[in-house]
Amino acid sequence: MRTEAIDPPGITWVRVSPKYVTVRLVQWALANLLSILVFCLPLVFVLLGWWRWPPLWLAITVPAVLLAAALWRLVLIPRQVRAIGYAERDDDLLVRTGIFFQRTMAVPYGRMQYVDIGVGPVERGLGLCTLKLHTASPGTNAHIPGLPAAEGARLREQLTARGEARLAGL
Repeated sequence: MRTEAIDPPGITWVRVSPKYVTVRLVQWALANLLSILVFCLPLVFVLLGWWRWPPLWLAITVPAVLLAAALWRLVLIPRQVRAIGYAERDDDLLVRTGIFFQRTMAVPYGRMQYVDIGVGPVERGLGLCTLKLHTASPGTNAHIPGLPAAEGARLREQLTARGEARLAGL
């Protein structure tokens, strides 16, 4: 994969836990199960003869397209998880995401207001957490999902200490 345009040279990325794939699969399953069921109802009603509209071809096409899109997203989930990473540097934290639309965000330690850890039920069961970085800018939505809980706690303490040290110099 060519990433020279967005990755600074000499960076060694720390990747998130492979268990995060399971979290994403559960999210995928819940979202797609609901949408496929909702969009299949017209097909059922047309086949039972309760509705005359939409036409049968449309009642079949919409769920089929949704199913194809859902399966494409399912195939991409493991690759998307492997693309998430972070790197601690002297003055900032780099956060990297994306396959097709890649993004590398640099968050200076001195700009961090607080560091938050969130855990959902599936993450908790797998021993994972999501680290969120809050800065004065509302546009900064840096977060690192899929961290092992111990690594998330270590990173939170490390980033907090570095942020306080950089703020003292302002």
